[in-house]
Amino acid sequence: MPNWLLPENIADVLPSEARKVEELRRLLLDNFRCYGYELVMPPMLEYIESLLTGAAQDMDLQTFKLVDQISGRTMGVRADMTTQVARIDAHLLNRKSVTRLCYAGSVLHTRPSGLHATREPLQIGGEIYGHAGLEADAEIQELMLASLALANISEVRLDLCHVGVLRALLNSDAAAKRHETQLFSLLEAKDLPALKELTKDFQPEIRRALLDLPNLYGDRAIIEKAAEILPKLDGIAIALSELSHLVDLAGSAKITIDLADLRGYHYHSGVMFNAFVPGLPNAVARGGRYDHVGEAFGRARPATGFSLDLRELARLMPSAERKDAILAPWNQDPALRVKINELRRAGNVVIQNLPGHENEQDEFECTRVVEFDGSHWILKTVG
Repeated sequence: MPNWLLPENIADVLPSEARKVEELRRLLLDNFRCYGYELVMPPMLEYIESLLTGAAQDMDLQTFKLVDQISGRTMGVRADMTTQVARIDAHLLNRKSVTRLCYAGSVLHTRPSGLHATREPLQIGGEIYGHAGLEADAEIQELMLASLALANISEVRLDLCHVGVLRALLNSDAAAKRHETQLFSLLEAKDLPALKELTKDFQPEIRRALLDLPNLYGDRAIIEKAAEILPKLDGIAIALSELSHLVDLAGSAKITIDLADLRGYHYHSGVMFNAFVPGLPNAVARGGRYDHVGEAFGRARPATGFSLDLRELARLMPSAERKDAILAPWNQDPALRVKINELRRAGNVVIQNLPGHENEQDEFECTRVVEFDGSHWILKTVG
């Protein structure tokens, strides 16, 4: 095997693409700051008990594990940063007020999370802690849509779901509650024959509702349809009301409601959303409410947030235009050094041509040169 061959779904990022990713990262983080989000940088490695605590156990199969040579304990390479940020809020910052945090960094997956997906996403996201109201969910949705707009993505499909619908049904039927894990899997797969078999001994009203969920898929009219045919339970009424409110705030995004799309069900505690854009088979952004995650760190806090993969998002953007640069000769003349330093301090890219070599770059177009006119080093435009 050639020693330059990389593992499957792992790839280098070359100069022009890396520039797009980095400029997008800076743009999004600056926008997060405009909303009041503070940047945190969790470590790449943690003890496995911390990374996979509580609801984060859903990430167990996605997490690379290794043994710490100092302590002998098992460590994990983070597959998601959300739990790490929740730990920072609950255990390190320990604030009583609302806290807004953002982050950006690489995560590693044992398997790709979707078609053509990388196993090393560059994850960026924002989280709000300390507010249980729908206002926080609305802000997160707004920030996510604003992030896509900054990447010049104008066509967005927002898929919304709410775990409160299924949990209200399960809490109303002890038999259904005992089969929660199976129901979750069958609903996610929309496996109606298996659902009919599993639910045959449930309460008739709950059974009918569970069989209806896979068909409650479509535009915002599904919310009204669900209110008509699902049991009149408080949990369902609250969930549908919250979905309706977020739909009203979604702006120009195309809305899809899918009450059986329960990816992340064990992790989330309220509304869940996935954002899809043309050109990508996988969701470009994911998020929702996860109030119970902080409990494992000794402090339960309301929480909601979203994250997206910068590398996938950058793929949708046009190739970056080559940046104007200045070509300078390799010369030890102190006057030339002064001239080059002045140009660089003014924000120009100045590339010194090393002796005997031509310059080949993906990113820069040398439209000007520094030349000696016999008495001074001057800047000259070239064709």
